[in-house]
Amino acid sequence: MKLFNWSNIRLLLIIAAMVGLYSFSEFKNSQRKLVTTEVIFENQNSLFIKPETVNKLLIENRTDVKSIAKDELNLEKLEKTINKHPMVSKSEVFVTVDGMLKAKIIQKKPLARFFGQQGSYYIDENGKWMPLSPVYTARVPIIQGAIEAITHKKLAEVLKAIDKDVILKENITGITIDKSGFMKMKNRNFDYSIDFGKPISVQRKFDNYKAFLQKTVNDSVIDTYKKVNLVFTTQVVCTK
Repeated sequence: MKLFNWSNIRLLLIIAAMVGLYSFSEFKNSQRKLVTTEVIFENQNSLFIKPETVNKLLIENRTDVKSIAKDELNLEKLEKTINKHPMVSKSEVFVTVDGMLKAKIIQKKPLARFFGQQGSYYIDENGKWMPLSPVYTARVPIIQGAIEAITHKKLAEVLKAIDKDVILKENITGITIDKSGFMKMKNRNFDYSIDFGKPISVQRKFDNYKAFLQKTVNDSVIDTYKKVNLVFTTQVVCTK
């Protein structure tokens, strides 16, 4: 049996032609210049970083994106560069078929603002430092005192509990931390202080506080309290 008849040769030629066309197409596509850039902020209503800032990182401070060919791009490197920005939590960079360089950005979320001798800065959802933004000021609780006395994890636990709850988020406006890690909180609507204690049994303490508010918010006696103690998780102790 002949291994190379005309049908086999024709098939090989067709395959070779297709591979050649594909390779040529890929080469031409890699040589194509980019058309434009687009920065997309996912699930963020308040921008702490300007799209123009991300755009500069995308094109690596070149004057015109149209001068960049697709094969010049290192998408992984661009993502790492953008992720280093102190306002960015995560990014995804990719190129569309029509030559658009896109970046999807998830910003860090500030949950509190610290004031102290070290300066002023935000605390993000991981309990870590985040710089203030020249673009937008977040409406978050103010933290003062020995913030280093509490671990990032525990601080994040307290701040997340406040942020995710409508009542707490509206009510808690300030936190003071002493050197032992004991937390005192201020509220928006009443004159009393809240002794929260150390960040232990966080959710239970906040549940107790919300139960206290529901029972007393319409009672004038709440205006006579000077202190609300949440340290004992089995009860709320009020002092006039």
